[in-house]
Amino acid sequence: MPPREDPNGDASSASPSDPVPPPPQQPQPQPAKGKGKKKDEKKDDDLSEEDQALKEQLELYVVRAQDPDPGVQKLALESMRQEIRSATSSMTSVPKPLKFLRPHYGTLKAYFETMPESDLKKYMADILSVLALTMSAEGERESLNYRMIGSEGDIGSWGHEYVRNLAGEIAQEFQKRQDDGMPTDSLKELVEQIVSFHMKHNAEPEAVDLLMEVEKLDLLVKHVDSTNYKRTCLYLTSSSKYLPAPDDMSALKIAFEIYMKFGDFANALRIALLLYDKSLELKPIFTATDDFQLKKQFAFIIARHGLSIEIDDDIAADENEKEALQDIISNIKLSEGYLTLARDIEVMEPKSPEDIYKVHLIDGRGATSSSLDSARQNLAATFVNAFVNAGFGQDKLMTTPSDSSSSGSSGNWLFKNKEHGKASAAASLGMILLWDSDSGLAQLDKYLHSNDIHVVAGALLGIGIVSCGVKSDCDPAFALISEYFSRDESIIRIGAILGLGIAYAGSQKEEVRENLTAFLTDSQVPLEVLVFSAISLGLVFVGSCNEEVAQTIICVLMERSEPELAEPIMRLLPVALGLLYLGKQESVEATAEVSKTFDEKIRNYCDVTLMSLAYAGTGNVLKVQKLLGICSEHLEKGETHQGPAVLGISLIAMAEELGAEMAVRSLERLLQYGEQNIRRAVPLALGLLCISNPKVNVMDTMSRLSHDADAEVSMAAIISLGLIGAGTNNARIAGMLRNLSSYYYKEAGHLFCVRIAQGLVHLGKGLLTLSPYHSDRFLLSPIALAGLVTVLHACLDMKSIILGKYHYMLYILTLAMQPRMLLTVDEDLKPLSVPVRVGQAVDVVGQAGRPKTITGFQTHSTPVLLAAGERAELATEKYLPLTPVLEGFVILRKNPEYHED
Repeated sequence: MPPREDPNGDASSASPSDPVPPPPQQPQPQPAKGKGKKKDEKKDDDLSEEDQALKEQLELYVVRAQDPDPGVQKLALESMRQEIRSATSSMTSVPKPLKFLRPHYGTLKAYFETMPESDLKKYMADILSVLALTMSAEGERESLNYRMIGSEGDIGSWGHEYVRNLAGEIAQEFQKRQDDGMPTDSLKELVEQIVSFHMKHNAEPEAVDLLMEVEKLDLLVKHVDSTNYKRTCLYLTSSSKYLPAPDDMSALKIAFEIYMKFGDFANALRIALLLYDKSLELKPIFTATDDFQLKKQFAFIIARHGLSIEIDDDIAADENEKEALQDIISNIKLSEGYLTLARDIEVMEPKSPEDIYKVHLIDGRGATSSSLDSARQNLAATFVNAFVNAGFGQDKLMTTPSDSSSSGSSGNWLFKNKEHGKASAAASLGMILLWDSDSGLAQLDKYLHSNDIHVVAGALLGIGIVSCGVKSDCDPAFALISEYFSRDESIIRIGAILGLGIAYAGSQKEEVRENLTAFLTDSQVPLEVLVFSAISLGLVFVGSCNEEVAQTIICVLMERSEPELAEPIMRLLPVALGLLYLGKQESVEATAEVSKTFDEKIRNYCDVTLMSLAYAGTGNVLKVQKLLGICSEHLEKGETHQGPAVLGISLIAMAEELGAEMAVRSLERLLQYGEQNIRRAVPLALGLLCISNPKVNVMDTMSRLSHDADAEVSMAAIISLGLIGAGTNNARIAGMLRNLSSYYYKEAGHLFCVRIAQGLVHLGKGLLTLSPYHSDRFLLSPIALAGLVTVLHACLDMKSIILGKYHYMLYILTLAMQPRMLLTVDEDLKPLSVPVRVGQAVDVVGQAGRPKTITGFQTHSTPVLLAAGERAELATEKYLPLTPVLEGFVILRKNPEYHED
């Protein structure tokens, strides 16, 4: 091996220590006279004998290549080709033959022009194409042009760097031809060659990039094989987040086709759910396989996403199978699985609000001040109790067994609350019995016969909460609730309406629409009933773009008088309208046009809300810029639409990690420079971005804001501390909230917010999450997001809604509550304990080989809890999971190839 020469020895050519692709600034055909000559002589002295010989050899070939005799010419070109191909170089330097041929590039180019058309000319073109790799000027695309003239040989034999360079030049050429309106077909063959080369050499991302550049992604399907389809699809789905529409959809559809082609149906299903309603049906995935266990796993994935689909004969012919699948999709198993997890982790013991407040840890004044406004305190305790014991079916306030000394003590707690406080107290029973509709409806039934209208209203709301996400053939919730629509008391109507909205969120049930639309079209109905009807319609028809519902809500917004539109609760009407278009992007445009004709009191509010909800979870950069623009204006007093704009930024940017981080930075800026009504919304926006994911920098910001001089800002910050810590039992947040409870011991409103936040942090004793994302942060559940958005918009006016008499709106958070568990079951759906590794998820997109997908893992036995950003993988080869993403219910099948040692 000849020693490598000093990389800086040759100043007349580009320093060989550069990576290969960037060409020198000006190609220099001949060495310059004078000064350059001395350097060249000096350079020659530096070369080793071998290099010197090689250089002379190549110079001879250049002369011979211009020989009039075709035979001599051919031999010279052959030899030159051999030299170039056999040359190896380190990563950082140009291969020797290319370096020595650099001065002669111009000569060969000039001679090439004079050659007659022949095979030799093509041969020469091939060599020039390779030389152009290091010589040609930026933007000339000489390498590609010579390649097009040259022979049709295999491009791979010239090496990776050459193929990569060609791919770059093709992309530029394609763009130019498109701009000039010229045909691009001649490039297609070369593109195919390059793609097949990349796919064979584990460079899937480069193949995908090239096909995206030349808009021929559909060619990908025939080039992937069983060894590389997973990596290819991973790259496609990850890059789709950063592609402009409609390219993002086409990338996902190609990934779907590839998964279907290789029979990876669980991954295909995840993409189909992501594109649901956009022309991809779920049925073909079920019909593509006869494996009943696999269908059950699909049903679990669909149930977690919150979709309600009917199982028909095409999906499962056998009646028993049909019923089993329908049960899973209806979430009948959810309560049972959740309690299995709770028993395993040993947290079945009910907790009282005092266990959460931990007053004994606070020194000083806060500990003694509990006499303050006891009804408000009791209301807070009701919520804390409901959040902490959510889904456990037992607590210490509402469900205490009646044989204890104070018989019927649950009744006693109810009446420790005042008026609408009783409604929340009765509804909290629904939360405690969450997902367990059989015993839940039985226990709530007794309150329906109460003489107190607030208790009846609470019971109706409770029935809705118990049935949240759990469907049943006989539809008990609808039957029970619809009887109460004719009652005159508006609180009972609100209980019934909101109960329906929560029970049937996302189901698009027609009967619900008929019942609720009746309220919206009735001019005698009080405002609050109107608003809650609209919100429930928004939740039931979330993301459906249902024209009739939209028309009805628009009519309400148009017909109301100015003083009515000024009511704080009216702000929720645009939210209800926006929910119909949640995440549906352009579909909102017609409605947005209509909203421009509204009364100016609500026009801007409606416009901003519609846009931010329609692009929620899309990561659309242009819309974020537009919303930031709205936030930078200085407005007259009384304008309120900047609040939803701030929330909109986080709604749109929560789609992927990078956008979320940038949004956090932008929101910090808004805190420093924004108007007061912007500052009030920033904590809520941060709370949404990091929901159930307590990031330290966001936690510190909240801690600072929770002592802000402006009461609205500090209350929003306190609630958001609860949101970012929701269901994590985060000790640091719990400590902050305890300190805040003693700091604000005289402020009833603030203290109420602190209590709510404490309840949220210990949500489900730390087993639940509010994050709308699941399946490795790939799928966004529209129903969960709808619940969060509605509550956050209500929090924009904390004093009149959450601290006023509409505190039961907090129960809408039920829609986003999901167990953050991994529960492995066998083929009969009985819990099966296996070892799994749980660690931080690592992004392995585009990495070579088989990199580890998790880092810093610990091995546990299932069932286990998964925190935000964590991923699990099986630590045994005895079983095979039926889904690639271990989350929620995972069915395991025995591995037929496994033999115990």
